Amino acid sequence: MNIELVKLTYEYKEQLFEMLEEWKNDIVVNHIDMSPRAIWVNDFHNFDYYLKNLNIKEEKNGRVPDTTLFCLDKDRNILVGAVNIRHYLNDELLKTGGHIGDGIRPSERRKGYATAMIALALEECKKLGINKVLMCCDKNNIGSAKSIIKNGGVLENEVEENGHTEQRYWIQL
Repeated sequence: MNIELVKLTYEYKEQLFEMLEEWKNDIVVNHIDMSPRAIWVNDFHNFDYYLKNLNIKEEKNGRVPDTTLFCLDKDRNILVGAVNIRHYLNDELLKTGGHIGDGIRPSERRKGYATAMIALALEECKKLGINKVLMCCDKNNIGSAKSIIKNGGVLENEVEENGHTEQRYWIQL
């Protein structure tokens, strides 16, 4: 597997559109969670605005500074997923959400990309000075839990809100 995390630029515009259109169709058909949410906050069709507003530079409206990176399969030159790394946790992210939100496009799931992408995201967390990373996932998302555990995640507890149970894993870097 030959992947890297890349910052979104015009070079990846076509690959982004292809990935998000596929993903959007899957969300509508299967009613799945839109993780990482950061890639869905703005309309990607307005690429200039999307690019300018993809990352949060300073805390406001309950959102902390973050960095969104895309997982590029270098051999095929396609985007296979995305990670959103929150630079620190506020009370809400500490309860549910964590430092890293991640997702793999539907056609590339169950191929090992999530595990490898999380490993790369953890390296980015180290660069930010984060020594202990919180990752959360829906209790029913077995694949996500496996990817977190394969990267050293240790289940701390489960949090239930509005009939939804989220698992909270810590990864010591």
